Amino acid sequence: MSAETRHTIGELARRTGLSVKTIRYYADSGIVPPTNRSPAGYRLFDAEAVARLELIRTLRDLGLDLATIRRVVDHEVPLHEVAAAHAEALAVQIRVLRLRQAVLTVAARRGSGPAEVDDLHRLAQLTTRERGQLVTDFLDSVFAGLGDQPGYPGVIVSMTPDMPDDPSTEQVEAWLELAELCREPDFRARMRRLVRQHAADHDVPGLPRPDAVAVVRDAVAPALAAGLDPTSPDAEPVVAAVTSRYASLHGHSDGADLRRRLLDRLVPANDPRRDRYLDLLAVLNGWSTGDATAPAVDWFIRALRARMPEPVG
Repeated sequence: MSAETRHTIGELARRTGLSVKTIRYYADSGIVPPTNRSPAGYRLFDAEAVARLELIRTLRDLGLDLATIRRVVDHEVPLHEVAAAHAEALAVQIRVLRLRQAVLTVAARRGSGPAEVDDLHRLAQLTTRERGQLVTDFLDSVFAGLGDQPGYPGVIVSMTPDMPDDPSTEQVEAWLELAELCREPDFRARMRRLVRQHAADHDVPGLPRPDAVAVVRDAVAPALAAGLDPTSPDAEPVVAAVTSRYASLHGHSDGADLRRRLLDRLVPANDPRRDRYLDLLAVLNGWSTGDATAPAVDWFIRALRARMPEPVG
């Protein structure tokens, strides 16, 4: 296109995809002033005006208001400064929209009523400090009296979520569910009991040793994969391997008392919420999720109870 080429408003509309009304408005308001007029009085625009109009269209598509666009095209403010400010404003809006999307997604999935939606919305709006306090209250309750013992501070840190400043929708959803778990009295009590039983099993000198859940998880995995019935005779070697291993770790002989103690350790751990907490924690912290322990624990509890001389209450 030569420097002498001129376009009417109609030609500009066909070239840019903008409506004649919009281009006429830009011309009337001085944002894209015409270069000159034809002998018949029609407004004409040169290449510079065309480029100006295309920039305006781009900036409008990006959400900038006309007052800001005028300042940019009139060279009153550098475009990169406007772009940076607008990008930050959009980032804030996106974070807000993610929070709203997460709340509405969870509410829709659960069929929530007004009270639950209000509670979810409040949890999503918590500040970093408020989120930290909610989790700290939960962990303090679970690890009360144990937090200063060797090993436990590290465990507490490993169970602490750290939601990023710019979380994904999935992370916000994970936070909502984890926060509800932290506030659930029964889950707190179950985790507190589990931690104290773990401490009792480790209140002996020597090197760190796997707890009952870890022993069961490792031994039962092949049986689960093979679909082995826990009450069948074929499960006996698995049961014997676990009880023998647990007995040797704690200096006891394998017998009815030890098996009752093992059951007492495993029943509180047989809670899908424990695995769920760890999965949600992995989502929030950007970790890979591990294998669920509940299926293995449930399998072994059924296998062990089937071999107890009498039901254990």
